[in-house]
Amino acid sequence: MKIDWKPGTLLYPLPAVMVTVGKDESEYNLLTIAWTGTICSDPAMCYISVRPERYSYPILKKNMEFVINLTTEEMAYATDWVGVRSGKNYDKFKEMGLTPVKAHVVGAPYLEESPLCIECRVKEIIALGTHDMFIADVVNILADKQFIHSQTGAFDMEKAELLVYVHGKYYGLGDLIGKFGWSVKKNANGK
Repeated sequence: MKIDWKPGTLLYPLPAVMVTVGKDESEYNLLTIAWTGTICSDPAMCYISVRPERYSYPILKKNMEFVINLTTEEMAYATDWVGVRSGKNYDKFKEMGLTPVKAHVVGAPYLEESPLCIECRVKEIIALGTHDMFIADVVNILADKQFIHSQTGAFDMEKAELLVYVHGKYYGLGDLIGKFGWSVKKNANGK
């Protein structure tokens, strides 16, 4: 039996990502975000939602570019630490031993330790309430070669051991259950 429950943000799991901002080293910063996702495949677009009071917000708004850096189980501690500390008080890269590298298309850096980095250029900002949504075009993807399947050319999510966020907790992805279309694919017996 279901009961009515207060409206809230219970759409989980979400990717736990670190977003890098800044056009030059003097303003480089990173923040942890779970309010992110894909919004269009052609053209490739995504979004991040950021609270205006965050230290990275004015940097992001001024430069209108950022990089979404996927995180891994190995990066879980740094992902959490970056999310609860302010760049106003800490050099997050130095504190967590993370390496900012100038991105190939946008001015913001990417994280060398991240298995997949999504370079984004802001198209629109929508004020929503507690967060502003930065809708962005994906202008480049930087993928660590060790996670590219040699035969298919696909990014190996399982091998990368990506990190997800579920209502205040971090998890790995878990076991593969199926892949797109498997529920309707005919088996060897033609069924």
